[in-house]
Amino acid sequence: QVLLVESGGGLVQAGGSLRLSCAASGRPFSNYAMAWFRLAPGKEREFVASISRNTGATKYADSLKGRFTISRDNAKNTAYLQMNSLKPEDTAVYSCAASSSGSYYLPFPGLYDYWGQGTQVTVSS
Repeated sequence: QVLLVESGGGLVQAGGSLRLSCAASGRPFSNYAMAWFRLAPGKEREFVASISRNTGATKYADSLKGRFTISRDNAKNTAYLQMNSLKPEDTAVYSCAASSSGSYYLPFPGLYDYWGQGTQVTVSS
């Protein structure tokens, strides 16, 4: 079992930045590829970014590339999502997820084994 706890969400003005954290506990963190998804009202869950277990290889949703950066610190059992130049359309609940798959490009929610509870990000115009 892996427990994932997100933090760092909040209210920010358009153009601002936030850094989300996802703290993991339980099984060895480096055994899992990590990802961030978001869910906005009235929309389907959307893939944001993913990162490999150990090499730091990353994948991003095309629409978010250049503004968002995913990273991880295996020594701290934590994954991060740095979000810059935020827009009102980025408003959503952001959740981290862990996958035991050997791949790191896993844009589908069903491929993940564990999920955090989510953290709300609200971007005002």
